[in-house]
Amino acid sequence: MIRLVLTRAIAADLGLLLLRVFTGSLLIHHGYEKLANIENFADAFVRPLHLPFPILLSYVAAFSEVIGSWLLITGLLTRMGAMAIAGTITVAIYHAIVTAGFNIYLLELLGLYFAAAVAVLACGPGLFSIDELIARRFDTPAADPKETLEALAAKTSAMTEAAATR
Repeated sequence: MIRLVLTRAIAADLGLLLLRVFTGSLLIHHGYEKLANIENFADAFVRPLHLPFPILLSYVAAFSEVIGSWLLITGLLTRMGAMAIAGTITVAIYHAIVTAGFNIYLLELLGLYFAAAVAVLACGPGLFSIDELIARRFDTPAADPKETLEALAAKTSAMTEAAATR
């Protein structure tokens, strides 16, 4: 039991769980704030970038933060949620740089959200996630290499015999 707790693997999975839950929990309110006044968000953040369909893109940003955060928190389709968050935060970083330059006070939180999303995207959700439960459910047990070689040898000899009788 102590080995399980002290191994790096379990610590890494606990770290990923904390990263997912805290990032999702702290980011989710940004999406809900956008949804509360979508016109204001579109006017303040999307239109200055001269992007087409500012209202539609505002909804995309809001829902990617809300849904992406829930996906991170639960660990279901985690990489898709992390990708949605990373994409939205990339545009937010671009907006911050275009409108305010390299202002660290604007960029630090965006940078942390971006780094967390990319870390989860790169590492996956870890053992403590619904994705892991799904993967375990559909994972086929690995075949014993010795049994695989024996089966291959039997199949090869059967094919050789069939070819010889022709």
